[in-house]
Amino acid sequence: MEYRRLGASGLLVPELSFGAGTFGGQGPLFGAWGDTGVQQARRLVDICIDAGVTMFDTADVYSAGASEEVLGAALKGRRDQVLISTKAGLPMGDGPGGAGTSRSRLITSVDDALRRLDTDHIDLFQLHAFDAGTPVEEVLSALDALVRAGKIRYTGISNFSGWQAMKSLAAADLHGRPCYVAHQVHYSLVGRDYEWELLPLGLDQGLGAIVWSPLGWGRLTGKIRRGQPLPAGSRLHDTADYGPPVEDEYLYRVIDALDEIAGETGRAVPQIALRWLLQRPTVSSVIIGARNEEQLRQNLGAVGWTLAPEQMAKLDAASSRTAPYPYFPYHRQEGFARLNPPAV
Repeated sequence: MEYRRLGASGLLVPELSFGAGTFGGQGPLFGAWGDTGVQQARRLVDICIDAGVTMFDTADVYSAGASEEVLGAALKGRRDQVLISTKAGLPMGDGPGGAGTSRSRLITSVDDALRRLDTDHIDLFQLHAFDAGTPVEEVLSALDALVRAGKIRYTGISNFSGWQAMKSLAAADLHGRPCYVAHQVHYSLVGRDYEWELLPLGLDQGLGAIVWSPLGWGRLTGKIRRGQPLPAGSRLHDTADYGPPVEDEYLYRVIDALDEIAGETGRAVPQIALRWLLQRPTVSSVIIGARNEEQLRQNLGAVGWTLAPEQMAKLDAASSRTAPYPYFPYHRQEGFARLNPPAV
């Protein structure tokens, strides 16, 4: 397992992290992801630690806090061997204070997460979404107080737009607050929107990408093929509407390229899709999830080898999309390219 700097910070994180979204299994979305209990979670944690996967990611909204509770129980006695990453900011209730990142909500959310995780600190605490109703200065002041109190050690964001991230980083610099070092983002071979604005921002500002849904919301598992019905056991039957949409023909084009490289390398399709991400700029860690031991071990096979440049180029070509405005049409013109060299 390779360990990488998390953005511009001194924190080293494993290139693969484990996502505990399958822990707990409550509600229509998270129940479809998985219903891993404490005993099975301990087994998955054992495998991860043995393989060098030492960062575990969760959030308060995952199964209404049950994911954090199961993860905390599964890590009992091994807290000093791992990093815990969690998030807050999405709705956790119907009341007026049940969502957002106000000072009150952040302090309460961190205290609740510490209790559920059965720990005295969170290694990486991320804002799960931008809260346009709370001044960024208030958010940063609250996070600064939580860092000073020893409750959290590093801060990050998730699902921010470029201007939202830059506004927050500029305010942190102006007021001497801890800067975000991580951005947890959606990124995959069938979801490359991250590259247009957020990747160059990450390079410029030292934000390390922590990638969620690296297999395209379950579409790059190797079980979906052109001209075949969706497999009966696919969770896409229940969860497709919750995730980013992907056109069928585009998906099949990417899968065709993955199949071709699988034949060349002897690697499984999901391993190749994960490997492609691990060789992209700004990526500090890719979150893998698993409902069982078999899935976990297969995903762990994404490390310890590399895709050749021509294989990366083949995957890039198969998954390329027309750039959105304002990046198109100017990004291909010579003069514009000299002013704005490509980040990838």
